[in-house]
Amino acid sequence: MKALVVIPTYNERHNIGRIIPRVLEQGPGIEVLVVDDNSPDGTGVLVQEMAQRDERVHLLQREGKQGLGTAYIAGFKWALNHTDAEYIFEMDADFSHDPAAIPEFLETIENCDLVVGSRYVNGITVMNWPLSRLFLSVFANYYAAAVTGLPLKDCTGGFKCFRRRTLQGLPLDRIHSDGYSFQIEMNYHAWKRGFRIREIPIVFSDRVVGESKMSRRIIWEAAWMVWRLRFFPGA
Repeated sequence: MKALVVIPTYNERHNIGRIIPRVLEQGPGIEVLVVDDNSPDGTGVLVQEMAQRDERVHLLQREGKQGLGTAYIAGFKWALNHTDAEYIFEMDADFSHDPAAIPEFLETIENCDLVVGSRYVNGITVMNWPLSRLFLSVFANYYAAAVTGLPLKDCTGGFKCFRRRTLQGLPLDRIHSDGYSFQIEMNYHAWKRGFRIREIPIVFSDRVVGESKMSRRIIWEAAWMVWRLRFFPGA
């Protein structure tokens, strides 16, 4: 089976050189696409060097910092237009998502259309977060599910695997949100279009190197966006 793992980056040089080999070792049919927003720390340069040595590594270099959501959309479109990958992942570069979980995603998606790595489907499986961050995440997921009706325990997680046909059936050109909002919006559109979604438990570990991209703007965007999905889903 052929799969492409899309990893967005901004100043992830210390992580990307370590996580790409970990992803690739999960199977010979797995490739990596790094979507880099012209990182000042040279992340894109490092990935380009890796791509010259390994044909399974790809780089999509953007002109500047444009946000997580648009990076994933750009990566998904690249995957659909430039590869024949049947399964397309999204995951973080900072080791908060364990590459060793990829085979379980691939096994699960044989019987569904979207697999969501969940931090809350079997209790709480989050490591190294302060209580304030954990409370925010738990509340955000409860809030998003209550407002939109999404039948998920973890609406905001960013470790996922899509079937190719699932991404082809989603309105990628109409999705412009970022962060938490992007994850909720993708799940919502997949659910509303009748795609089969499964959650599998993952262990989420907070980043060790680098800085979190979380901001108040991302939180407020998610808070208002769920109401737009509920009352104006086609907007």
